Amino acid sequence: MMNTVYNSRRGATLSFLCKISFAVVIFILLTRLTELQIIKGAYYRDLSEGNRLRTLSITAPRGKIYARGGEILADNKEVKKTVVFDAKKGYTKQLVTGETPKDEMIQEWDRIYTTKQMVAHALGYLGSVREEEVNKPDPHCIEKGIRRGDTMVGRSGLEEQYDCVLRGIDGEELVEVDIQGNRIRTMGRKPPIPGSNINTTIDYGLQKRLSEAFGELPGAAVATDINGQILAFYSNPSFDPSVFITSNPTNDAIVRDLFNDTKLPLFNRAITGAYHPGSIFKIVTAAAALEDKKITPEFSYNDTGTVSVNGFDYTTWYFTQYGRTEGELVLSRALARSTDTFFYKVGEYVGIDRLVYWADKFGVGRKTNVDLPGEVSGLLPSPEWKQKVLNERWFLGNTYHFSIGQGDLLTTPLQANVLSATMANGGYVCEPTFIFQKTPKCVKLEIADETRDAIYQGLKEACQTGGTAYPFFDFTPPVACKTGTAETGEKSPTHAWFTVIAPAENPEIVLTVLVEKGGEGSKVAAPIARDALDYWFHVRTP
Repeated sequence: MMNTVYNSRRGATLSFLCKISFAVVIFILLTRLTELQIIKGAYYRDLSEGNRLRTLSITAPRGKIYARGGEILADNKEVKKTVVFDAKKGYTKQLVTGETPKDEMIQEWDRIYTTKQMVAHALGYLGSVREEEVNKPDPHCIEKGIRRGDTMVGRSGLEEQYDCVLRGIDGEELVEVDIQGNRIRTMGRKPPIPGSNINTTIDYGLQKRLSEAFGELPGAAVATDINGQILAFYSNPSFDPSVFITSNPTNDAIVRDLFNDTKLPLFNRAITGAYHPGSIFKIVTAAAALEDKKITPEFSYNDTGTVSVNGFDYTTWYFTQYGRTEGELVLSRALARSTDTFFYKVGEYVGIDRLVYWADKFGVGRKTNVDLPGEVSGLLPSPEWKQKVLNERWFLGNTYHFSIGQGDLLTTPLQANVLSATMANGGYVCEPTFIFQKTPKCVKLEIADETRDAIYQGLKEACQTGGTAYPFFDFTPPVACKTGTAETGEKSPTHAWFTVIAPAENPEIVLTVLVEKGGEGSKVAAPIARDALDYWFHVRTP
């Protein structure tokens, strides 16, 4: 009897525990189901869709870059690609190599530069985004979206300066894939929006002629109209921007060679190279002396070939090379003959502080604000600068060197062009640009017309019989010019400079040529300028 009661109670207890356990299990299952379907339902649904749908980007074509006559400088080439999906790694784009269904292809664009080395330093090139830029928008054009890992962006030249303008808005394609990542079908497509085109002021024919005229000579040339619109812009040696576009073993090797080349083909000498301006700077010294009333245009000086100060002799090129002197000469003749002794003494009369003041007015030692990245400011030295940087005093000999564009004074070829243009446009310092502007950005120098006229007369005489620029003695139309031969501080040849304003009456073009360690400006740089102006006046169809 007792056993029967015990067993009955035990069975009831077990039954109760089973019911409790069952209830707990049901509760857990309901809770989990609620979590999966209600609380995290959207999450797992999105995850499931993500495993089934892929969004791939379609790169937009960049805007084209044109020369002023409509010639294409930077273009795009259509490239058909197919997309290979991976269940874990997403997708990769590959060039179409065989028969591929149309709906499995996407159309993208590669940049091409048909002009190759001819305009490379003006155009720049494209490069992949840096790691820190990936999946972030360009702060200057947020509306263009983020920069993906395969995005190509401008890395120098106009491609970088106007990257936001040239970049388009990428498109997208929604693709359904199976669990292994195989394409099932295209669900939808948003086409890319091309970037905007740029029309530059570059004259295609002049640019081509300048690039050919340099040959193997290292240097740079800049041609502008009198208000700073850039007609030609060349740095030599140059490079083909196309090699940066496609990643393959051949191009990778070429790019490595470009960066390691001791001739520095990637170095933009026109705006990044800083050189002693040599005798081109005598324009500034003359203007300072006339404006500060230290001399008049009729001021006469007797050149004996040498100026001696404290046991140091400062000679003129004519005496050093030929042992000859100029005798009595006035300002215009001193400019035409580039007589150093004349400008040593004139610089002494003005004094270094006022020379620095006027050089700054002309834009020396300051960036021109050209619309290209990478421009340097050059160097405008002063007694304060020398004491602070070199811990040395300024001596009269330093003023002599400064007065003829030597010493520590440094300018870029573009700065020298801007300086020269002030004599052609009535005394304005204008910002050079590659994009046409109805109203140029210019600042008045505030020099008297009589000052400009006196200097300009010397520049005209420099290109006439008896001047230093003999390649232009018989040039039609007559031009105004200045030669320059700048010491390098080495035993190697001097830098050769030549700047020319043409025609001398009613000027329309200002051309400045620098040949690195080329020797004399009249013998090396002037022939390049003449070749270019032959094209401009005698071949080109306006």
